[in-house]
Amino acid sequence: MIRVHHLEHSRSQRVLWLLEELGVDYEVVAYRRDPETLLAPASLKSVHPLGKSPVITDEAREGRAIAESGAILEYLLEHHDPQGRLAPAVGSDDRERYRFWLHHAEGSAMPPLVMRLVFSRLSKPPVPALVRPLGRRFAQGVEESFLGPRITELRDFWEAELERSTWFAGEAFSAADIQMSFPVLALEGRGGLEAAPRLQAFPARCRERPAYQRAIERGGEFSLA
Repeated sequence: MIRVHHLEHSRSQRVLWLLEELGVDYEVVAYRRDPETLLAPASLKSVHPLGKSPVITDEAREGRAIAESGAILEYLLEHHDPQGRLAPAVGSDDRERYRFWLHHAEGSAMPPLVMRLVFSRLSKPPVPALVRPLGRRFAQGVEESFLGPRITELRDFWEAELERSTWFAGEAFSAADIQMSFPVLALEGRGGLEAAPRLQAFPARCRERPAYQRAIERGGEFSLA
């Protein structure tokens, strides 16, 4: 039995989606964010020392804990997808693209999006009211000079890749699309897909998949705005 330690509005939604695609039996242990800090609760540290989500425990392997999105996806595919239904054939060009997107999603895509979220909160509680105007100006400067251009560069790169094929790693849906769904949905949540029609279509295709819909039913609606 796989146990998913699922934090609301988090990357762990991708793990639920993959498990549904694979048809693997699993249990959801739900956690809620701190309403002020939006951080995960301290109780997650009893599962893994970093206290972050996603993390799974595999009860069939003495409760072994696996953390980090990419590592979890690879672990589940290794143990529960022997036919390789959600990965291109080893040695193929699509396999190289697949490997790239598995790592790009967290290695290059998410850092500037997370930075944008952090800087956007400099003008909101719990930042002291007297400091918020300064925080707002500072965040605006970082957005204009650094984050905005970098995120636009990423968006244009993703859009160009989806001109090559229906999905990120080729014409067949794969776990790379599950991994890339989070940064694309994060950008969609902040209105960042207007100039990218193929990227706009990508979340719609994801949401049409029955396994995606079942994952939402199990894990709850989530917002990345």
